[in-house]
Amino acid sequence: RAITPVLAVFAVITSLASAETPTADQVLAPAKTKAAAEHKAIFVHFGASWCGWCRRLDAFLDRPDIKPVFDKYFIPVKLLVQENDKNKALENPGADALLKQLGGPSGLPYSAFLDAKGVLIINSKRNGENIGYPGEPAEIDWFIVMMKKAAPNMAKDDLKTIETALRSFKRS
Repeated sequence: RAITPVLAVFAVITSLASAETPTADQVLAPAKTKAAAEHKAIFVHFGASWCGWCRRLDAFLDRPDIKPVFDKYFIPVKLLVQENDKNKALENPGADALLKQLGGPSGLPYSAFLDAKGVLIINSKRNGENIGYPGEPAEIDWFIVMMKKAAPNMAKDDLKTIETALRSFKRS
């Protein structure tokens, strides 16, 4: 049985509507609930598909030695912003406004730690400049400060795991 043109158009519209990118609020709401229930801070990082340093941060956070340590203390949230025209649909609506509210934009990746209510604890601006991916010694130092402030009870061994992994990074 053939699908009529009207049904075909309806099917396409329906699939597009269901595939819409979630808003920043839709992404943050469950993170806030989980952060409150688990007594953790939210780590929100803003990135874009064209951003190499953003991909490097994603890869770092997904490493098998880093992910369990990071997840023990934080609820990670990624929001896409500043996409090029071709990838504009990937952006989370409202994420640009949240980025500004949290002290950005000043380059990507940009990150911030929030409490369970979504209130800023600390962001990735050190002396007014965004550290981006923490790959240089001063940037790593600031990232460690950020984590300590957001998770004051973080075990020294866990902090050392993340710091050691960041400090072993080699720029190519």
